[in-house]
Amino acid sequence: MGKERLLAFSDGVIAIIITIMVLELRPPHEATFEALGEVLPTFLSYVLSFLYVGIYWNNHHHLLHCATRVNGAILWANLALLFFLSLIPFATAWLGETHFAAAPTAVYGAALLAPAIAFYVLQSLLLRSEGPASLMARALRSDWKGKLSPLFYVAAIALTFVEPRLSLAIYVLVALVWFVPDSRVEKLAARAGGES
Repeated sequence: MGKERLLAFSDGVIAIIITIMVLELRPPHEATFEALGEVLPTFLSYVLSFLYVGIYWNNHHHLLHCATRVNGAILWANLALLFFLSLIPFATAWLGETHFAAAPTAVYGAALLAPAIAFYVLQSLLLRSEGPASLMARALRSDWKGKLSPLFYVAAIALTFVEPRLSLAIYVLVALVWFVPDSRVEKLAARAGGES
């Protein structure tokens, strides 16, 4: 089964997710810098979430660009990833509107943890489909970022009830680690004749 429709559908859903998040940004009602400061938490939560969704889009693009085929299990795993990504706008809005309170910060962490697990499942199914001797298998052999990120999210969720700012720092740290796409996958995409 070809992967083109899967990529096109995923791109469309991710674009809608970003659109929904930006629509949650509301300008202040007063024309003062103080009023602008009141919406700063909403803006910062949007920036972090935009970065996360962009990271997923980038890594999803590279991963699927390197795949030679998809099957039904991969389609469902991809839908699960998109479903969990679609929950990020809700968690983002709640996080910003409550000025990073403990419960919304924990829910935000769960909204980051779920797509991380879904991406790992998708990647595992793609690796199984491609086979152990494939270029993809060689490129993704030691995926330390993919294995450590969920552990950081779990720790951050637990920390929210001690100090939400520590949790936010962990969310930012994980985003920064993922900001640069995995060079192994970039090289694989280049070898597969694709754009990086």
